[in-house]
Amino acid sequence: MKDYIVRGMAAGNEIRFLAAYTRETVETARMTHNTSPVCSAALGRLLTGGALMGAMCKNEDDVLTIKVNGDGPAKSITVTADAKLNVKGLIYNNAVDLPLKSNGHLDVGGAVGRGTLVVIRDEGPGEPYVGQTELVSGEIGEDLTYYFAESEQIPTSVGLGVLVDRDLSIKHAGGFIIQLLPFATDETITKLENRLANIDSVTNYFDRGMTPEDMMRDILGEEVFGQDIIIEDTRDTQYKCNCSRERVTKALISIGKKELKSMIDDGEPVNLHCDFCNSDYEFTIPEIQEIYNKL
Repeated sequence: MKDYIVRGMAAGNEIRFLAAYTRETVETARMTHNTSPVCSAALGRLLTGGALMGAMCKNEDDVLTIKVNGDGPAKSITVTADAKLNVKGLIYNNAVDLPLKSNGHLDVGGAVGRGTLVVIRDEGPGEPYVGQTELVSGEIGEDLTYYFAESEQIPTSVGLGVLVDRDLSIKHAGGFIIQLLPFATDETITKLENRLANIDSVTNYFDRGMTPEDMMRDILGEEVFGQDIIIEDTRDTQYKCNCSRERVTKALISIGKKELKSMIDDGEPVNLHCDFCNSDYEFTIPEIQEIYNKL
């Protein structure tokens, strides 16, 4: 199954939802950053959450960044997503190794710890919107649920999951965002709360061969609300870094003539590294001199 995100409505348009399958996206991140199983799960959950939130962007050029800063051994995770559903991310400590929890699951909360979750929305001209909340568990899904309730005042449930296979590759990954609209009735709210309290884990849905649409039908469909869900659109998502030699050159230009002159005087080639995709861009002294001359 390819990576994609569906968006739709349920319960007579009283509920809106997004659901994603992101195995390839998370596997690309795992291979890029050589993450341990618990770090694969932590980064993969935030990548999935970022992709889902990217699908909620209003404008084509919108970009959002999610930062998790915890006191656990993973320390911090950063994910950037855009309205085209391209997502990238990095984790500060990629080699955290913790015992499994008593239920046999990876201890993402232990790796992340307590701290803050910051969401930065860049929606064009003007200052970006910045929202910050405390981490309630470090498990990512619960933390994003709390963020939506506290910072954006939207009753929301976020479910995220990453299943790591025995060979340490990603077997399944995905998630959902479910939101109540302002005119949702008390009956709908109660039904949704009851259903969410008794659903399967995200990765169990996929391990049973179900799609994101199947998952949403099980949670929000006819058996619960008396009518099928409505799928509004389906879009591909992927791990994609937007770095390039041209962008790195612009970054060099931005540091100014004084710093460029210092690089030239050192007489050594300059290597600039992108942490999101592990790409390296080397600039020789003649190339730096050319950039300096243009300034």
